[in-house]
Amino acid sequence: MDRVYLDYAATTPLDPKVLEEMAPYFTQKFGNPSSSHFYGQQAEGVLEECRHKVAHLLGAKENEVIFTGSGSEGDNLAIRGLAFSQKSSSGRDTILISPVEHPAVMNTARQLHDRFGFKLIEMRIDEFGKVNLDDLKAKIDRHTAVVSVIYANNEIGTINPISQIADICHDAGVPFHSDAVQACGYLPLDVTNENIDLLTIAAHKFYGPKGAAAMIKRENIGLLPVTTGGKQEDNLRSGTQNIPGIVGLTAALEITSREFEAENKRIVGLRDKIIHFVLSNIPESHLTGHPTDRLPNHASFVFDGVNGNDLIIMLDMVGFACSSGSACKVGDPKPSEVLLALGLQPELAIGSLRVTLGKYTSEDEIARFLEVLPGVVKRLRK
Repeated sequence: MDRVYLDYAATTPLDPKVLEEMAPYFTQKFGNPSSSHFYGQQAEGVLEECRHKVAHLLGAKENEVIFTGSGSEGDNLAIRGLAFSQKSSSGRDTILISPVEHPAVMNTARQLHDRFGFKLIEMRIDEFGKVNLDDLKAKIDRHTAVVSVIYANNEIGTINPISQIADICHDAGVPFHSDAVQACGYLPLDVTNENIDLLTIAAHKFYGPKGAAAMIKRENIGLLPVTTGGKQEDNLRSGTQNIPGIVGLTAALEITSREFEAENKRIVGLRDKIIHFVLSNIPESHLTGHPTDRLPNHASFVFDGVNGNDLIIMLDMVGFACSSGSACKVGDPKPSEVLLALGLQPELAIGSLRVTLGKYTSEDEIARFLEVLPGVVKRLRK
């Protein structure tokens, strides 16, 4: 059958132009950037060139770019590294997060609480998943080691007021981290303009390779390294750098930074077509996340009387690849913690569907999907 991919929030296909940029670094330019000979110098040269380009594209300085192996690794380094550094230097022992964070942030914070004695406080959110700014102001204090708030939610698409959150944190003298893995490639990111101390991105979310990611760490922020060894990446992430992956990340970031504004105009139309059709034509369907302040490629719903896993399986059987939420939750029959945090009842939260679009999504594909979806939901309800 002619399959249709509608799960771009989970991962994206590698852009052929990105693959072309990466290719020489697998075979001809294969050196280790820590080596002092010609091959090593060649690798180190492209590594620092990529660092310069990524810094420029994200509003940072070159020495503030740390290359990692995944967004999850970057989140771990940010949260864990800040927590231990702050506790060691000033005795601060409280982690403040939203209840709708990605598991890479949520589970790291929980482990620090459960195993290492840190206090963990969750901020209130509204019914769309946005952080309550007044609640943040009330809960942040001199004991807070780090605040982490997701830039745009991977499950429900809601975009947080990041600049306002950052300003509140800085007024309180607390470092602020944002997981921007889902936002990068769709929203303009500038850590200087938005006052963000630490920001994490991952290449495979914007048509780059898997296994390549980056973290921006402002130069005045101290971190305790999580991976120790050969002192690469400013002694914060030891291990030989993945040069082909870093080249791919940089190329993908350059391409999406040039194209996302024009592409967003097209893709928002397709997203809104899905939302309008579902809410108008499928009874007892509900949009999750903010109706307007959401990622341009992201539509998410819950359906009364439907199991989300069954819905995903049946859609896949007829050729449509969607998700019931985070890619980390595939096959998990329990309701999403994110949807429960919004106040949804478990029996409704379990009936979730996430449809995410990309630059290869066509109008014809969306028309075919919308032709099939109502019948699939109806069959499952029977």
